[in-house]
Amino acid sequence: MFLLDYLDHTIKKIKSQSANALTLLNLSLGGFAILFVLKNELNLSLLLIFLAALADRFDGMVARKLHIESELGKQLDSMCDIISFGIAPALLLYQSILFDYGAPGGIFTIFYIGCGALRLARFNITENNGYFTGLPITAAGCLLTLSYLAIPYLPSHFFMFLTIILSCLMVSTFKLKKM
Repeated sequence: MFLLDYLDHTIKKIKSQSANALTLLNLSLGGFAILFVLKNELNLSLLLIFLAALADRFDGMVARKLHIESELGKQLDSMCDIISFGIAPALLLYQSILFDYGAPGGIFTIFYIGCGALRLARFNITENNGYFTGLPITAAGCLLTLSYLAIPYLPSHFFMFLTIILSCLMVSTFKLKKM
């Protein structure tokens, strides 16, 4: 009897933390993406950012499916997203092309990260009503990361404009239906 109670308690505990574990996987992949940018292993960094996006997609689904949504999970998700979809993609693009622009390239990189942080903070204090306000940072981060593949084919100033446009879209007030 004692063993069954213990196993039941353990299973409930694991279930209750499964979404947070996926969120921390998102963070870990984003953190490794940053480390690989620092080592100039940009292709591997790109792959890790996209894997982080998969983990981010599933953490919310798991939380809703298992009815384990929490304020802690929401806050944790935002803190992880700023790493994986704010800092990691911005550094990937900075290291690959924006550094060529000197100070403006650095300013646009930091501007993107700041807009992403502002967007996440705004998301955390607003009611969940079935719509996103502004472009979600996950989408912006994936688009910025994906643009890395176009560097050989597009003029370098395109990436400056893309960074600014994605930054502004994140903090804009347009409504986007959640999927």
